[in-house]
Amino acid sequence: MKRNGVIRELARNRQLLLMFLPVAALLFLFNYLPLSGLVIPFKNFDFSKGIWGSDWMHPLLNNFDYLLSSDVAFRAIRNTILLNALFIAVGLAFEVGFALMLNELRGKYFKRITQSLTFLPFFISWIVVGVFTYSLLNFENGALNRVLEWFGLQSVDFYSKASWWPLILTIAVRWKVTGYGTIVYLAALTSIDNSYYEAASIDGASRWQQMRYISIPMLKPTIMILTLLAIGRIMNADFGMFYAMVGDASLLFPTTDVIDTLVYRSLRKSGDIGMASAAGFLQSVVAFVLVLASNYAARKIDRDSAIF
Repeated sequence: MKRNGVIRELARNRQLLLMFLPVAALLFLFNYLPLSGLVIPFKNFDFSKGIWGSDWMHPLLNNFDYLLSSDVAFRAIRNTILLNALFIAVGLAFEVGFALMLNELRGKYFKRITQSLTFLPFFISWIVVGVFTYSLLNFENGALNRVLEWFGLQSVDFYSKASWWPLILTIAVRWKVTGYGTIVYLAALTSIDNSYYEAASIDGASRWQQMRYISIPMLKPTIMILTLLAIGRIMNADFGMFYAMVGDASLLFPTTDVIDTLVYRSLRKSGDIGMASAAGFLQSVVAFVLVLASNYAARKIDRDSAIF
């Protein structure tokens, strides 16, 4: 009986299933089939032998030793987590705040123009942003140093002061992606039933009070879900951004060297595929644990705001 029910269900939804087949094929080819490569971190990988023919490491976790014992690798792991945590926190404040501001604007055309202008930087390549940043900050001919000199202040060699770069990178990220990140929050705000605001207005609530007691609480589930998803990527740095902005400026590595740039430099020098795969495996495991932990905390705070 169950088998006949399954067959009838498949026949009834055959058009939807046929539409899903290309997606299923892509998921299998690019998401599930590559999982066989998870054995590479535990092997002494040899291109001539392939994944399965390569010898196992002795000891098995030898590829992880560099990541877990090297001071340089520890610095990269620390920077990856701290910088991503900074980006998440500042991004949350900027994106929610900007969405709330746009939601309060009454001029339709001004609102559209403002949203379009803030969304535009998202389409600019990090390479272009890196060149723009260098033109702005370089010591000899940078625009910012020329302004400082014009005011009688001393020029600053930003590319030798690592302590400045968490702030510089945060500003660059916010300039580039705030407009894109605002879209989801703005969509959530526009879906709020207008009767809530009308009732609050009748009761004498100001626009600030309506924002505080209606808009922000209604955004809470969206904020929680997007934050949980961001935490899942906290061990993965944007290689394009870091390499375009910092490159091989070793003086900046104390605060800007992340796992992705470290692995890239190591691959360029040694070609050690096993170590690079171990770094990716470690990133995935830590991110998985963080998502489980943060989702558990979210369920304790608000069960409906958790991912699962």
